[in-house]
Amino acid sequence: MRIHSLENVDKALQFLKEQRVHLENVGSHDIVDGNHRLTLGLIWTIILRFQIQVIKIKTEDNRETRSAKDALLLWCQMKTAGYPEVNIQNFTTSWRDGLAFNALIHKHRPDLIDFHKLTKSNATYNLQQAFNTAEQQLGLSKLLDPEDVNMEDPDEKSIITYVVSFYHYFSKMKALAVEGKRIGKVLDQAMEIEAIIERYEALAAELLAWIQHTITIISNQKFANSLTGVQQQLQAFTAFCTLEKPVKFQEKGNLEVLLFTIQSKLRANNRKLYVPSEGKSISDINKAWTCLEKAEHEREVSLRNELIRQEKLELLAQRFDHKAVMRETWLNENQRLVSQDNFGYDLPAVEAAMKKHEAIEADISSYQERIQVVVELALEMESEGYYDTKRISAQKDNILRQWGLLTELVCARRARLEQNLALQKIFQEMVYMIDWMEEMQVLLVSKDLGKHLLEVEDLLQKHGLLEADISAQTERVQALNAAALKFSELEGYQPCDPQIICNRVNHVQTCLEELGELAGKRRKELEDSRQLWAFFQEMEEAEAWIREKEQILAAKTCGRDLSSVLTLTNKHKSMLGELGSRRALLHQSMKRGEQILAKKRFNPGGIQEKMREVRLRWKKLEEVTGLHQQRLQEALNFFQFSAETDDLVAWLQDTYRIVSSDDFGHDDYSTQALLRKHRAVVEEVEKHRAAVLALRKQLALLAPEHRQGVDVQIRVVEVEQLYGEVAEVAVLRQQWLQDALAVYRMFSEVHACEVWVDEKEQWLERMEVPEELDEVEVVQHRFESLDQEMNSVMGRILDVNQVVQQLVDGGHPSSEEVRSCQDHLNSRWNRVVELVERKKSQLSSVLKIQNYLLECSEMKAQVREKRKAIEATQSGGGDLGGVLALQRRLSTMEAALVVLEPRLMELQQEGEALATSHPGRALEILLPFEQISEEWEALKRALQGCEDSLTIAGRLQQFIQDLDNFLSWLVKTQAAVASEEVPDSLSQAEKLLNHHAALKEEINGYEEDYAKIQAASDLLALEETEVPYLSLQQWLQKLDAGWGKLLQSWERRREVLVQSHVFHLFLRDVQQCESSLYNQESTLVHAELPDTVEGVTNAIKKHKDFTTTLELNLQKIQLALQAGESLQRQGNLYSDRVAEAMEGLRTK
Repeated sequence: MRIHSLENVDKALQFLKEQRVHLENVGSHDIVDGNHRLTLGLIWTIILRFQIQVIKIKTEDNRETRSAKDALLLWCQMKTAGYPEVNIQNFTTSWRDGLAFNALIHKHRPDLIDFHKLTKSNATYNLQQAFNTAEQQLGLSKLLDPEDVNMEDPDEKSIITYVVSFYHYFSKMKALAVEGKRIGKVLDQAMEIEAIIERYEALAAELLAWIQHTITIISNQKFANSLTGVQQQLQAFTAFCTLEKPVKFQEKGNLEVLLFTIQSKLRANNRKLYVPSEGKSISDINKAWTCLEKAEHEREVSLRNELIRQEKLELLAQRFDHKAVMRETWLNENQRLVSQDNFGYDLPAVEAAMKKHEAIEADISSYQERIQVVVELALEMESEGYYDTKRISAQKDNILRQWGLLTELVCARRARLEQNLALQKIFQEMVYMIDWMEEMQVLLVSKDLGKHLLEVEDLLQKHGLLEADISAQTERVQALNAAALKFSELEGYQPCDPQIICNRVNHVQTCLEELGELAGKRRKELEDSRQLWAFFQEMEEAEAWIREKEQILAAKTCGRDLSSVLTLTNKHKSMLGELGSRRALLHQSMKRGEQILAKKRFNPGGIQEKMREVRLRWKKLEEVTGLHQQRLQEALNFFQFSAETDDLVAWLQDTYRIVSSDDFGHDDYSTQALLRKHRAVVEEVEKHRAAVLALRKQLALLAPEHRQGVDVQIRVVEVEQLYGEVAEVAVLRQQWLQDALAVYRMFSEVHACEVWVDEKEQWLERMEVPEELDEVEVVQHRFESLDQEMNSVMGRILDVNQVVQQLVDGGHPSSEEVRSCQDHLNSRWNRVVELVERKKSQLSSVLKIQNYLLECSEMKAQVREKRKAIEATQSGGGDLGGVLALQRRLSTMEAALVVLEPRLMELQQEGEALATSHPGRALEILLPFEQISEEWEALKRALQGCEDSLTIAGRLQQFIQDLDNFLSWLVKTQAAVASEEVPDSLSQAEKLLNHHAALKEEINGYEEDYAKIQAASDLLALEETEVPYLSLQQWLQKLDAGWGKLLQSWERRREVLVQSHVFHLFLRDVQQCESSLYNQESTLVHAELPDTVEGVTNAIKKHKDFTTTLELNLQKIQLALQAGESLQRQGNLYSDRVAEAMEGLRTK
């Protein structure tokens, strides 16, 4: 059928597109409809892509790589080069004579054609022989006839197609020839490899033993303790590094070359690589050599550090010897200098000697750092372990001992100098003190004692200054004497004769005692004179003050009212205080007068007369003062009593007017305010009780002329009577106010409760119980708030009843009116409570029925909704995701139905109970549940039908999903396997090989999924599923074709990667060989001819080692070249590059 043809051509075209074959304006309809031009063009494109495009040839100079048509032309030219009359320049006219075809066959199989017998003129024979030979001997199909080629313009594409078959045949033949040569060398190479391995093992063991022995020797860190010994050890170590170690290093390199040779031979023979025995691998040798170099480095560093240390110690020893000689000379000279005492015998000479000594000390002190430098040098050499440390230590101790002796001599000389200097200073101070004391004696013998008090005070002040100066100088003299006497008591060195010191001290002390006696005598005389004149001045001041106070007291009165009496009293108190202070002063003055008389140093007549006169005037002043104070106190008491009585009477009158008021308030608030004010007044009345009772006591304390007055006694009696009346009226008013407050409160509460009761009665009587659920819930909420209000009002009614009972029990005048008001309120409250309970009962019945009907409607809607959802699911499930979603929805719905079924049973029981209690509405109650039961049964039937259909749809959708996933993986894996990436290095080649092997493991893992899909398709074919059987078969055919294509592509890709990996291994061996040759060449370039016999011997030995290494490298090169030839014989993809690398290696 046409559709099958179109589909087959589409598959072929799609494959070409996947292989990156460019197709322009070619479709499946063009091929099926027989378009010859496009069909031939497509065939040529396929030949070009899969037969010609894969050809890659390098030019003879290896500078350029050609591909496809150019590569094929170049190959033909290279193969036919040297054949007479054969010049291939194109794929048309160059082939008409047939010689080119015969030359290609003769180049590869000269046994089939005798080329020299062919002539250019016999073209038809040449072509026929070449075509027949190729078909019969080589098995190549005869695509052309002689007539197709021997014409004026042969078809290029036909000739290219036929020549390509020659290229591919001869390429495979070359690979087979290479395979034959490889087997012949395997046994010889195996024996040779075994011998090399034994040699490697022996050399490795010998080298490792030498390394361990050498490490043990050079790890010893014990060195000679002298510069000469360390230098000898360093020379021995240098000889080891330059003579012994390079030979062993050469042996180590030879071992590496030997192992490389072994591995290269094994790798060239495709044998398992050689693994040296434990501890003898190159890595083990390198580790041991690294340890050797580390030990060598540590030995070298230690030797050089020790050499530097010994050289430093030698330099330190030389410096120490030089400095020690200089320091010893200097110490001897200074010890001689400070041993001399030539100080002098007066203060200037001693001070000059002291300055000279200080200069010596400064010089010695500055020299201490130089001594310390010598000590530090000695200590440093001792710490570093210098070999001649005993001599250094002895010389250091000698210098320190001389330095200590010098410092002791300097300190002793300074002490002697200081003693001489201090004594001379004391002697000089003594001379100054004697001169001063002689000047002071002239001032102290004066006879002037003063003519009045101020003059005496001035003389005393001047004398005090003299005494202070004498006292200060006395301490100074005592200190000088004590200091001087200390020098007479010294043991050992004494700066002066002790007797001279004692004589000077006694003389100074005698002069000081005489001066003290004169000063004491002068002060006593001045003190007596000042005391006399001070007494006379005090007596005159006392008489003047007494006269002034007598005049003041004589002019004062007792006052006319309380304020004036208080003012006079304060003034009198001030005067009494002044009188007391003056009395003490006068008493002290009298004592001083008596003391003056007792001394009998002045005239006693005037003193005694003055004292008698002052005493008489003072006594008279005290009597006048006492009398005036008594009169002031009596007046003060009387005026205070009168003022307090007047204030008390005024307050009592005001209070009486308040407590006798007839205002008891007109409501609760005003009565409370009056009661608070009255309580404050009662508290004030009680506070004034003590003041009223104290009036009698105050009256008894008054003076007789004030106490015996008739007006005063009457005033006291009136105050007492008025206070008693105020207290009685206050008690009565408080009781009346409390009763009024209780009545007002009761009436207020009753009125508030009746207003609330009226409002609620009207609302309850007008209210009708609704039938709608929303309205019922609103009314129910209002009843809930009504209950809270009723509880509050009930508490207020109970309070009213309690207040009424208290008023009745207390005998209130309005008891009957209060009782009737209470009864009326209680009756109205009871009616309201009954009405509320009746309305609540009606509301509860309606609410139960409405809730039941609402639940029935909700349950019916819920069941109907679930049934519709189940019916809607039967039309869905077009894919696997939809089927799974529907299954989850059905599972959820089944769980919901399990929850709904117990609720249906509860609704049925509730409906039956409501129908029994409300028979008039039984039909309205039971009908909704019947409708719910019908919907429930329909829901169950729909659920069962949906489950059956979903089971089949789920199986189909799962198969389609698995098939789609497998095909997606197949396309992705085909693209990965068909990758044309060519590795550029060995690591990349190994990476690509590993990745390709991983793809194979992934493909093997999907074989089980492929088998499951085949089995599932067979099962679906047997079931009656709504899927086109033809479409399913097409998918399965695509699956089979893709699976086979994937396996073939993987095999082709593996072959390419294996050849690339082998090629890069060969390149690595070639690079290693070139590196070894470069090292050998570098060694020869830098080699120099020796000048001595020993040098010639060493050079010959090195040359033998070089020759041995060169032989090993030549073996490695031969192995690498053999491997390259093997790759060329096998027809490796990189044969040209292999030939290029081999040529470069041979040239090197």
